Amino acid sequence: MSVNGISNVNSNAYETYPVTQQDQQVNKATEESKDTSEKKEDGVVYEPTKKDANVPVKKYVQNTELVNKMKADAEAHTKQLENIVQQLMTKQGQTFSIANDDMWKFLASGKFEVDEATKLQAQEDVSEDGYWGVKQTSNRILDFATALTGGDPSKIEDMRKAFEKGYKQAEKTWGGELPEISKQTYDAVMKGFDKMAEDAAQTTQTITEN
Repeated sequence: MSVNGISNVNSNAYETYPVTQQDQQVNKATEESKDTSEKKEDGVVYEPTKKDANVPVKKYVQNTELVNKMKADAEAHTKQLENIVQQLMTKQGQTFSIANDDMWKFLASGKFEVDEATKLQAQEDVSEDGYWGVKQTSNRILDFATALTGGDPSKIEDMRKAFEKGYKQAEKTWGGELPEISKQTYDAVMKGFDKMAEDAAQTTQTITEN
């Protein structure tokens, strides 16, 4: 399989896998950047300011329930992927080891054959509306970042940096440039952060003018 070109049948079927690794790394890096002081309760809390007790101050709190739900969902889908790859590696006489990143090295090499059923499932997973497609994957990353920060606009750039860090970690694990679908996901996430920043700036301007 050509990692950069993703041009043949097998690579098209397995474009989903580097996105999975990227998703794991991004979630980890994003979570590391959160403000741990906001773990205790979910939602938005309004508190009076010291200057004017009649003016509410919006306090952003991590949505712990949603964060845990998204993490569990990602782990379940990743486990499903691991099982598929384990079967492929076993059939082709290779030892399977998650701890040594053998799964990602195996997929990056492209030295494997894919049966028709697995190929069709992979193509569905990375389709426009598939779980590992650009749309759903980028939305999950943005939703995860928002849940971690409680939607605090001051944390947008921190989340952007965490995402960039996660992407670079995924490239390192993969052994080079990620496939095109991962690059498209990267662009979609960056546009999402741009939109968040734009919306936050407009909201701030409205409040100031009022």
